[in-house]
Parts: sequence; C-alpha cells; structure tokens
Amino acid sequence: MKNVLVLCTGNSCRSQMAHGYLNALQDRVATIYSAGIETHGLNLGAVAIMKEDGIDITHHTSNNVAEYLDIEWDYIITVCDHAKENCPLIPSKNAKRIHYNFFDPSKVRGTEEEKHTAFLIARNEIKAFVNGFLGVLKT
Repeated sequence: MKNVLVLCTGNSCRSQMAHGYLNALQDRVATIYSAGIETHGLNLGAVAIMKEDGIDITHHTSNNVAEYLDIEWDYIITVCDHAKENCPLIPSKNAKRIHYNFFDPSKVRGTEEEKHTAFLIARNEIKAFVNGFLGVLKT
C-alpha cells in the first residue's frame, strides 16, 4: 500500500475534499491522509458540497501534519500555495511532491448561492485533479 498525504493550511476544506475523493475513487492501492500546517476544524461548506456528490466526509478530522511525521510517504500533495511555502520539513526518502493551488471557496463572501457556487467550482476542480492523479497512483 502506498501512503498519500494531502496537505493544506488548515485541513478544513480543500484537503478534506481531496481526501474524500481519493478514498472514494481509488481501488485500495493507497492509504490516504490529510493534514494542515494548522488545524481549523472541518468546514461545513466542504461537507455539504461533497455530500451533494455522494461523498461523506463527516467522519474526517482536522489534523496537524506533525501527527504524521513518522510515516514514509509515497506522495505529498499540497493543495494551496501557503501550505507549500510554509510546510515544515517532512522527512521522507522517496516522496514525490505534487503541488496544485486550488481556489479556496471558504474565502468567498456573498449570498448563499454565491458561496455554494464557489464550493461547487472548487469541488469540481479537485475531483478532476484527483481523477488525473489516480492514473499516476495506480502505476
């Protein structure tokens, strides 16, 4: 089994959505973890938008990357520029590092419809990325 870490600033939104899709769409080839350089709790907008696509992330927790320093990673995926630039050293001999700065829907202010649209855009962008990454993961 491969180990995949999805890393974001607060492990509340984008990393949680990626974690949810990676768990749901892979064929048990990897153990998926998500963490943040801080912990902000699970974002309710992320939970709701994932539920709309049939993915339940209500059982996820917001974890700090320091909790996982003893794991040997195959892939470390940073999903925001802040996490990439501020991530502490993660000792891993063979980890392939992948970065994609996903749009942050939690920063959108406006009507409920505007917020929903923002989460939908981010979710669809993350889902497309995950589908592409799964081809790499299965090789």
